[in-house]
Amino acid sequence: MTTTTYREAMRRALREALAGDERVFLMGEDVGAYGGCYAVSLGLLEEFGPDRVRDTPLSESAFVGAGIGAALAGMRPVVEIMTVNFSLLALDQIVNNAAALRYMSGGQFHVPLVIRMTTGAGRQLASQHSHSLEGWYAHVPGLRILAPATIGDAYGMLAPALDDPDPVLIFEHGALYGMKGDLPDDPDPVDLTSAAVRRTGDDLTIVTYGGTLGTALDAAERLAGEGIGAEVIDLRSLRPLDMPAVLASVGRTHRAVVVDEGWRSGSLSAEVSARITEDAFYDLDAPVARVCSAEVPMPYAKHLEDAVLPGADDVVTAARSLGA
Repeated sequence: MTTTTYREAMRRALREALAGDERVFLMGEDVGAYGGCYAVSLGLLEEFGPDRVRDTPLSESAFVGAGIGAALAGMRPVVEIMTVNFSLLALDQIVNNAAALRYMSGGQFHVPLVIRMTTGAGRQLASQHSHSLEGWYAHVPGLRILAPATIGDAYGMLAPALDDPDPVLIFEHGALYGMKGDLPDDPDPVDLTSAAVRRTGDDLTIVTYGGTLGTALDAAERLAGEGIGAEVIDLRSLRPLDMPAVLASVGRTHRAVVVDEGWRSGSLSAEVSARITEDAFYDLDAPVARVCSAEVPMPYAKHLEDAVLPGADDVVTAARSLGA
């Protein structure tokens, strides 16, 4: 075991990918000389050179499009977008091109592209840098959407994502980069199709992903002090969803709370809740509850940001409301 951080685990994965396959290269704003906005790529330019670690102009549409072209030509690009909010400037490239080219070519063309971006709030970066929009992308056929919430997944998701013949988007919650933990020296491969049970329990299922996993685990610990056993499911993959794992848990606990940092209206939590209701209605002893961010642009002020975000207290209150 090696004690490391979420950011260092991602850097290790990138370094191994660059060293192991000459087709792999990293491109994005400030990924080279600056070492990445969140220091994930620090030192990689010096190790692999400017052909493999490429600083790009401030034009998301241009460099995501360049990544798509490189993928079509046989390369394995890793494109970093500084924050999910900025990815909106590349929506045409991601949704109309990367996601659709395999279908529109009748399977003749694949786009083996990985796009990494930071998501989430909690760091006082205001509305332009703090929203959780991964649920928007999970709406789009042709994309695989990943949300690593642990150090193991931060390291282990990149390699299988690069092996995927179709585009993969990895959403890294900005509040997790400094998180510390142990990473095995020889980790097991990560299965991109399966959710993970992060805590077992028999009275309630809490479904979450990414930056709110810690919130859900804190809530489960508080509930345990009240004699309520909460099982915490980390979705890990937002498209496709591993609903069999969620439904199996709900089938045992008979209650569910879905925690999502996105806005409640039209959110990923709405999709998960609908599927639970459609497929496990007769297993439920109470309606599915949701805990989401308040429906406002993310504030800058710390006390307002904290008030907007879903917290452990909110999850505990939702759990209690279900009679768990």
